[in-house]
Amino acid sequence: MGTLIERDTVWPPLPLADWQDTYATLHRWTQMVGKTRLAYAPMLNHWWQVTLYISARGLTTTPIPFDEHDFEIEFDFIDHRLIVRTSEGEMRTMDLVPCAVSEFYHDYTHMLRSLGIEPRFWPVPNELADALPFAEDDEHGSYDADAAHRCWRILMESDRVLKQFRSSFLGKCSPSHFFWGAFDLACTRFSGREAPLHPGGVPHLPDRVVREAYSHECISAGWWPGTIGGELDEPAYYAYAYPEPPGCPEATIRPDGAYYHDELHEWILPYEVVRTSDDPDKALLEFFQSTYETAANLGGWPRALLERA
Repeated sequence: MGTLIERDTVWPPLPLADWQDTYATLHRWTQMVGKTRLAYAPMLNHWWQVTLYISARGLTTTPIPFDEHDFEIEFDFIDHRLIVRTSEGEMRTMDLVPCAVSEFYHDYTHMLRSLGIEPRFWPVPNELADALPFAEDDEHGSYDADAAHRCWRILMESDRVLKQFRSSFLGKCSPSHFFWGAFDLACTRFSGREAPLHPGGVPHLPDRVVREAYSHECISAGWWPGTIGGELDEPAYYAYAYPEPPGCPEATIRPDGAYYHDELHEWILPYEVVRTSDDPDKALLEFFQSTYETAANLGGWPRALLERA
C-alpha cells in the first residue's frame, strides 16, 4: 500500500470534529446546486435525477437540460471554485472561500441569472434539523479548503470501489451517486420486486419523497461523514436493506471492525478502519459484498438471475 504519507494522501484522515463547521456550510452549498438540478432535470425513479456525481476535480451535476441547451455545475475542490458551464460556451465561476450561506446564496443565484437560468428552487435546507432559509443564514460560513479537498479524495476513492462492486450485478442498480440531502455517497441494488409501503416519518423529509425512494426492495451501500451529536459521530461506510429481513442484526459481517448499528438499522464499517487497513480496497469490497450477500440471502433474492458469475 506504500508509505503512511502516501496512504494519507489517497485515503486521508477526516475526523468529523476537525471539520464539522466546514461540513455544515458545504452541506448547504451542495444543496443549492442539487436543488437546481432537481428543478430542471426530468424525474427519474427513486429521485436519481437529483444527485451529484464524483468528478476528476470535485462534484458535478453532469449536463442539465435547459430550454434547447444544457448547463453543468461543478464544485472544483482542487482550485476551490464553483463553475457553471453552458453548451453555448459560456462560463461563470465563484471562488470557494469562507463566507456565510446567505452571501453564497446571493452570489450563486446572481450567477445563474447572469446566464438566463432562473433559480426556481425552494431556498430552505432539506434533511437538516436546522432549516434556516439560505437567504437568512449568517451562522454557517466556514470553509477549510484542505478539509474539503480531503473529503473529495475520500468520495473519489469510495466511488471507484463502489463502481467495481457494482460491476458484478446484472439487475437494476443505481449509479454510484452523491445525495446532497444527507451528504452521502450511495449505490443501490434492487431485487426487481415491489417493497411494502414505507411508513414514512423520516425526520425533515416528506413521506412522498421517502416512499418514492423505497418503492422497491433494495440493498444500499455507501459512505457518510457522520453527525456530531448524532447516532454516528465519525465518517463511516454503511449498508442496509429495505425491507430489512429478519436475521440482519445477528449476521456475521466482514471485515473485522464492521458491526450492526441497532439505532440506525444499518451495518457500519468506520472509515478509519478502512483507511488504516493493509489493503483498503479489499476491506471495503469485503464489507460491500458480505452485507449484500447476507441481506440478499436472508431476503430471498433471486441471486442467480441478478449476478454475473
